[in-house]
Order: sequence, then C-alpha cells, then structure tokens
Amino acid sequence: MVVLSKIYTRSGDDGTTALGSGERRPKDDLRIEAYGTVDEANSAIGLARLSTAGVAEHTKLDAMLARIQNDMFDLGADLATPETPVIPHHEPLRIVASQVTRLEQEIDELNAELAPLRSFVLPGGSPAAAALHLARAITRRAERLTVALSAAPGEVVGPPALQYLNRLSDFLFVAARYANRKGEGDILWVPGAHR
Repeated sequence: MVVLSKIYTRSGDDGTTALGSGERRPKDDLRIEAYGTVDEANSAIGLARLSTAGVAEHTKLDAMLARIQNDMFDLGADLATPETPVIPHHEPLRIVASQVTRLEQEIDELNAELAPLRSFVLPGGSPAAAALHLARAITRRAERLTVALSAAPGEVVGPPALQYLNRLSDFLFVAARYANRKGEGDILWVPGAHR
C-alpha cells in the first residue's frame, strides 16, 4: 500500500527524481522519459473513459480499460525500478506474461465483432474513439522510449514490459474501432483525396 501524506518534498527542485531503487536521476533521463510517457498514455486512457464509463454499449470496453489503467501503474513501477542486485524482503513489481496474454485475448475478443478493414483509419469518429487513438499514439511513443532504454548501456527492461506496450497500442487501435460503433463510425483514409 502506498501512503502519500505530503505531495511536495522539494527533493526534485534540483532537477532530479528518485527511482524505485532510491537512486536519483535527472528528470530528463531516458528511464524517467519512458515511465513518464506511460503515465501520459494512462491519462489519455482516463480521458477516453469519460466517454465509456456508465455507457451500456461500452460496459465491456470500460472494464477492460479500467484493468489496463491499473496495469499501466504496474508498468510504471516496473520501469521506475531498474534491475539491481536483490534487495532483501523487497520484490520489485514487474509486468508478467499473463498481463500480455490477457491483452491479446481482449484484442481478439473485440476484433471478432469488427468488420475487416479495407483502408487505414484516421483518428477520430466518436469522442471515445478519438481519445483512444490519442492514447494509442502516446503508447507508441512510450514503446519507442522503452526500446531505446532497453538498448542503453547498463539498462535492463524485462521483455514482458516491452511486449505489453506493443500489445497495448494494438488493443487501443481495436478499442477505438469498437468505440466507433464497432467500426461503423470509423473515418477511413482516402489516399491522395485532396491533391
């Protein structure tokens, strides 16, 4: 359980922040950028849920998004705690394969109700779909930053964390189509339409 009794600490006034390991790093460090962008994607999902929560036709989708928001905090905790020698009595929270598998199952479940695509989809349609497309684009940025982090000397990122981000962007694409009246409200790209 996390207890926050005081929101500001002034410890970051020098431009650094603490990782889960206690190590301090500059706020523009690649690891901080990666989990900060995960937080940004999570916020965009929260924005999308303003249009799905309490809407009968979106009950299933909203429940999936709620689980994903919780997973995103798990992912942030994973990325905020670099792999270090084992600390006694402390097991860092990590994304696990079952979270990736669940996302794959939910992608398949939603996608089974959609007509096949015949063109690329432009971000938009309903408010929920537009917000989910924004979350997808932010998730892709989080994935790029996490891939760069995993390639940086001395940095380790567990494969499930990278897999989760990759599947999440796929899920958000399918979820946006699902939120667009199961694809009926999709706005399709027409190549060269305005030349």
